[in-house]
Amino acid sequence: MNDCIFCKIVNGEIPCYKIYENDKALAFLDIACDAYGHTLVVPKKHFTNVLDCDKEYLDAVIEAVGVVSRHYAEDCGFDGVNVFNASGKAAEQSVFHLHFHIIPRKIDDGLHMWPLEGKQQLDLGEICKKLAL
Repeated sequence: MNDCIFCKIVNGEIPCYKIYENDKALAFLDIACDAYGHTLVVPKKHFTNVLDCDKEYLDAVIEAVGVVSRHYAEDCGFDGVNVFNASGKAAEQSVFHLHFHIIPRKIDDGLHMWPLEGKQQLDLGEICKKLAL
């Protein structure tokens, strides 16, 4: 895509702070600088999100997420990672090129990734009936 910032990064038109890459995925630091080590993992081919990404590229992206996450925990001194994705406008996706966020975490780092508060009254049996494959 001509106007996609992540496609431009993948194609070398915009520089990035590369952390890792395989033949189908690229991991680089997020320039938002909102959390130490905030990393984005994208496919090297344009897909809007997980809803239109083919298995071959999605597998490669998830593999890269695992490699980078393990590296952060095993080699870089982090205690864990948050991994998340937003697919679609309703999910608050802001860049419409598939990407996963990796946030390296330390115990007591002060970051709060789970903004949902309070338990909702939900019928999990009914929800399961509607959502199960």
